[in-house]
Amino acid sequence: MDYIYLYVAIVAVALLLYMRRQHRIRKAHAAALKSSIKGGTAEPLSLHPVVDHVRCIGSGACVKACPEQALGIVRGQAVLVNAAACIGHGACRLSCPVDAISLVFGTEKRGIDIPEVSPEFETNVPGVFIAGELGGMGLIRKACEQGRQAIETIRQRSGSAKAGGKADFDVIIVGGGPAGFSAGLAAMQHKLRYKLIEQEDSLGGAVYHYPRQKVTMSAPVKLALIGKVKFGQMHKEKLLQFWVGAMNKTGLKIAFRERMEGIEQANGGFVVRTDRAQYRANSVLLALGRRGTPRKLDVPGEESAKVVYRLIDPAQYAHQAVLVVGGGDSAVEAAIAISRQPGTDVMLSYRGEPLTRANRKNRADLETQRAAGRLRVLLESKVKRIHKQEVEIEVDGLVKRFRNDAAIVCAGGLLPTPLLQRVGIRFDTKFGTS
Repeated sequence: MDYIYLYVAIVAVALLLYMRRQHRIRKAHAAALKSSIKGGTAEPLSLHPVVDHVRCIGSGACVKACPEQALGIVRGQAVLVNAAACIGHGACRLSCPVDAISLVFGTEKRGIDIPEVSPEFETNVPGVFIAGELGGMGLIRKACEQGRQAIETIRQRSGSAKAGGKADFDVIIVGGGPAGFSAGLAAMQHKLRYKLIEQEDSLGGAVYHYPRQKVTMSAPVKLALIGKVKFGQMHKEKLLQFWVGAMNKTGLKIAFRERMEGIEQANGGFVVRTDRAQYRANSVLLALGRRGTPRKLDVPGEESAKVVYRLIDPAQYAHQAVLVVGGGDSAVEAAIAISRQPGTDVMLSYRGEPLTRANRKNRADLETQRAAGRLRVLLESKVKRIHKQEVEIEVDGLVKRFRNDAAIVCAGGLLPTPLLQRVGIRFDTKFGTS
């Protein structure tokens, strides 16, 4: 009998510890949701989960499956408590034991423009195709598949009379993310005349800008010239390394630092204008990310060479006074990385308050650096003017001058919607629908 009492006591203690732990977790989830609402970041920006609370049983399986900690359990049911961290990979939906989660675009308050595309990924403008994130597909595996399938459709038309015209290329692929990368490989496999342009100097598109060590949640994917690749769960660094290796192995040519500025229909095909040249093509595949081109501050002095729009190498800013502008993960990570370099004087300026757009770990690291005196954080501030060796920032209603050698603006991107609408591409505005 003593053994029975002992077992009961052990179970009771284990149950008590479990319940106390669950209470702490639920309390943290509720606090995260409250913080998101207060900071104005409770509205997700892209593809995201919606929970059917009639079906939800509060198992927490979706919370455990989300590496971004975007979901939590509040009042016994799953809730998107950190919308800014969600990247829409759908692991939560797959993990739900009662099928209570669906992935949608937009919300009742904030609509998201999604271009109209056919099952072959062609827009209402014949010859213009869209694949990947711009079309609403955030999943890497699906984006790769869309890029490959779009090229397959273009290949089937390449023998037409149109393809025998005066075009320089069978297809111009715009964007070097998952969809564009896959499309480029497919174009090579089918021996199409292609040109792949990417406005930045790096491969990977939006994946490149994920926070360090972010799990990309990639699943097995089929790539032309490569075959089926079993990724499983991996960090972004490993995925980018694979893509660079595949590019070098296959000889895929990418025109980096070339930005598309316009598309016009001409002679049964298209003229694609970039900041370097213009090209004639029979078809265009837009594999753009929803980040678009970098959002600028539109202040005097921003055209200075010392102003950039993403961090490449923190070491280059050693012994400099550096301003970082923005409140998301990219801005916070840039400020932290630079503050760890010798002799730096770092300021992070953000127009809002608090920094709820950044994930918890980054906010904690930022506070550690701030408390150690390695950087300053100016909330509810606004950059007014950039000088050669100074910067003017409005703080608490007053414009103050600070010493400055370099500025990094991490203020997000501008969607290419107006440019595409000028071509005639139609968009649907999604308000919480798939």
